[in-house]
Amino acid sequence: MIIFALDDEMLLLQSAQRVIQEAVPQADVRAFSRAKDALEQIETEGVCPDAVFCDIEMPGMDGLAFAVRVKEACPNTRIIFVTGYTEYAVEAYRMHVHGYVMKPLKPERVREELENSIPEPVPVEGKLQVRCFGYFEVYWANEPLTFARSKTKELLAFLIDREGAICTAEEILTALWEDELDLKKGKDRIRHLIQDLKRTLSQIGMEQILIRRSGRLAIRRESIDCDYYRMLDGDVAAVNAYYGEYMNQYSWAEISHGRLSHWIRTKEADSAMPSKQRS
Repeated sequence: MIIFALDDEMLLLQSAQRVIQEAVPQADVRAFSRAKDALEQIETEGVCPDAVFCDIEMPGMDGLAFAVRVKEACPNTRIIFVTGYTEYAVEAYRMHVHGYVMKPLKPERVREELENSIPEPVPVEGKLQVRCFGYFEVYWANEPLTFARSKTKELLAFLIDREGAICTAEEILTALWEDELDLKKGKDRIRHLIQDLKRTLSQIGMEQILIRRSGRLAIRRESIDCDYYRMLDGDVAAVNAYYGEYMNQYSWAEISHGRLSHWIRTKEADSAMPSKQRS
């Protein structure tokens, strides 16, 4: 078993390495003070650790952005965030998230995180449950939501992918029908799909998640409970559920998947800023 430990504070890093080694004597525990050094072993040398104990606040790249980079290269790696910040822990416990441990590390907590399976996320009552990682799927009250048309489901997927941004008919048409050149005919198709989507959502009392403004369309992000949104919000369970795949059945999602890289670069830039500038 290979385990990475990351912390920019050398004394805490040395302590973490000792504790992890004590908890898992047979493991090859490798310590890194910089995320880029760990990523070099993963992305350049092809080393895939079984688990990573990662500080959340690190200069140059925060723990969440680093974790996504790790999962892109090594989908089966287990991510455990280590923090000395009470605000993170309080938020984690509020969401019942496993995968956060407080500093200083203790052997029993290390063993607990490595031995316990990652729990399934608890559906948020009153929200539409959506899975974006792997194949796109939609659930209501823990049951799959049935769509009369596959394109209706794809329309919802596209809106969720846009994270609540307003979408024009042209944008939707380009994504769902790449070879459609007749704008008028295409808009008719979209209008029928929107009507069908409204009917589908109205059957479960969730038609209010759609926003229509002057022929444009969006979803209310706050009404959607999905793995992709959870990951962007720092939910470590969602990070560990990510295996490098996103809405596999849709070709347009390949481009959208690249937005994760942009998000990571943004997180890196934010982390590199002096704290006064970020505030």
